[in-house]
Amino acid sequence: MKFVHLNLLVLALICTVPTVASAQWQWIDSAGKKVFSDQSPPPDIPEKNIVRRPSGGAPRVSFSQGTPAAPDAAAPGVAPAAPAPAIAASGARPSGVDKELEEKTKKAEDAEKAKRAAELQKMTQAKAENCNRARQSKATFDSGIRVARLNAQGEREIIDDKARAEEQQRLQTVIASDCK
Repeated sequence: MKFVHLNLLVLALICTVPTVASAQWQWIDSAGKKVFSDQSPPPDIPEKNIVRRPSGGAPRVSFSQGTPAAPDAAAPGVAPAAPAPAIAASGARPSGVDKELEEKTKKAEDAEKAKRAAELQKMTQAKAENCNRARQSKATFDSGIRVARLNAQGEREIIDDKARAEEQQRLQTVIASDCK
């Protein structure tokens, strides 16, 4: 019976102990994006852009000095914690932006630019081909030779002067728009 009570007591303690999440900072970076981190924002982020601090209002750590921004917040007789030696030695500040995410975004932007460039080149090539065809057709119509077309029944019909003038006008419009 004691064993059952002990298990229930342990279970009750586990359920009542709140699980503490790691401290979360939230701020808006210079690009206007929300950044979430367990480290304080870099010093170049103004206080007004800090949206949330861990535990309601923990002071921001300055990486250049290695002390908290509010020295009176530390308990008396306790030395302030120094920043990690790798950060202090390298002089690098955490940017708050995931490097892999930056790379993926850059690759996606580069792929989009390449796609637009390919489409533009394709359109330019099509316009050049249309221009050449229109100029050749216009030269044929301007020469005065007889031109025949197939009608709906598949029979050849010679184009009359009115249809020739309309076709010359249409070709001139194509040349004006595609041959720039």
